Amino acid sequence: MPLKKGRFVWYDLMTTDAAAAKAFYTEIIGWKTQRWEQAGYEMWAVGEQTVGGMMALPDEAKKMGARPHWLAYIETDDVDATVKKAEQLGGKVHHPPTDIPTVGRFATLADPQGASFAVFKPTESGPDAPQKAGFFSWHELYTTDYKAAWKFYSELFGWKNTRSMDMGEDMGEYWMYGLDSQNSMGGMSNVAKQQNTPPYWLYYVTVDDIDATVARIQKRGGKLLNGPMEVPGGDRIAQCMDPQGAMFAVHMPARK
Repeated sequence: MPLKKGRFVWYDLMTTDAAAAKAFYTEIIGWKTQRWEQAGYEMWAVGEQTVGGMMALPDEAKKMGARPHWLAYIETDDVDATVKKAEQLGGKVHHPPTDIPTVGRFATLADPQGASFAVFKPTESGPDAPQKAGFFSWHELYTTDYKAAWKFYSELFGWKNTRSMDMGEDMGEYWMYGLDSQNSMGGMSNVAKQQNTPPYWLYYVTVDDIDATVARIQKRGGKLLNGPMEVPGGDRIAQCMDPQGAMFAVHMPARK
């Protein structure tokens, strides 16, 4: 398949307790795991299709104050050129362009406001993620200046604005985007004033029953941060934190 610049294609969990995280997410989401040839790395799978992986949070990242988190990889046709452009636009390089034999080339970056993400050119581009349980469905940026962030990402990946909505005085405008101007794959807004957190990306996983999923999250030591709640269109979402402190969200599509 041809590359699709700007789409989210892989999701890594950086954690402080891989065994506990594995037990948690396999129970909560239903993922299976597949051990990769690289020591200390396991992949999340829905059936036979892998969606991401898990590894220990590097010591150097801990020393810089990094906490357990999810990191998404965005497809590009030239990692080195994308990194160079990101720097020109005010971004920073956390990990320089690096080859993964037989897999592809990647780099990890931070946008000008400080939110981390990765870019990736696979050796073979895979299919779009289906909208069904276990796959990631929405990609949300909470930042300090969404207009500046939008300028950065739209210039870097060619994302198009799909629509926007007013989220009230606390959060302001919610800006949605996609690979074209019709189909949204995520949104961005300023961090709510009461949160007082640095900029971050939040990724949503599709589930069949959000109430049952939230109950399992809490039973297994995770935290419910917000929701479950209905959003325009009838979908339901909940924002959560795993037992190690990594934030994630779950999404149940509206019943047809």
